[in-house]
Amino acid sequence: MILKWLTHPLIRGKDFNDPHTSILRLQIIQEKPFLQKIYEEWYTSEIAALPNDREPILEIGSGPGFLDRYLPDLITSDILLLPNVRLVLDGRRLPFSDQTLGSIVLTDVLHHISRPYDFLLEAARCVRPKGVLVMHEPWVTPWSRFIYKWLHHEPFEPNIQKWEFPTNGPLSGANSAIPWILFERDKERFEREFPTWHIRTIQLGVPFRYILSGGISYWFSMPGWSFPIWRVLEQVLSPWMESLAMFALIVLERTHVVRS
Repeated sequence: MILKWLTHPLIRGKDFNDPHTSILRLQIIQEKPFLQKIYEEWYTSEIAALPNDREPILEIGSGPGFLDRYLPDLITSDILLLPNVRLVLDGRRLPFSDQTLGSIVLTDVLHHISRPYDFLLEAARCVRPKGVLVMHEPWVTPWSRFIYKWLHHEPFEPNIQKWEFPTNGPLSGANSAIPWILFERDKERFEREFPTWHIRTIQLGVPFRYILSGGISYWFSMPGWSFPIWRVLEQVLSPWMESLAMFALIVLERTHVVRS
């Protein structure tokens, strides 16, 4: 009942698989200066992780975002038909020839792809050697376990053994623990099954600011002017991010290895 009361009125009772809901979620980001600054910070770090020879760049799950403001030639895409995307596609079946993409970027999207194994195979096929797969995703720590289990609307299943989850629509399915499962808990298996991907960076952060912003789902938010204060506080707490982080910047680099 409390989470229902906290839900933003623009999306309360809305179907997440409805394209109009994605448009409303972008509107929520734009109307929350504190939340918008989080996305701006994420986009800045994602762009910094891209190689110099990085184009063309594909973004998957562009619907509620605005990365194209910073990368004008970005190939925006989404699984839904939306006015601000160039391509409608499923990340598990990318409509690109082998090694034609410079990089792929996702922001809070991987944990919504019901079969991430298939996506990682497709991304490895399409991205050139030395290209990267860059993403910001939820991460599992003692602090985030509590938040994602009790105070977040998306499913959180860190103990599942399969790298997949059930879904009844393109956006309604999720497992916030999937990125941590792939790149931390099952890291040895990932490296064995994906020699084409080298884990270059996992940078942990944002233990409090996303909660304080209310995210896309909730109506409350700290004022935008307080953002630098909370960022400094999180920087002070950086030595304890393995216990406190809620998100991670993950950078995978495409190697020259060819799968047999």
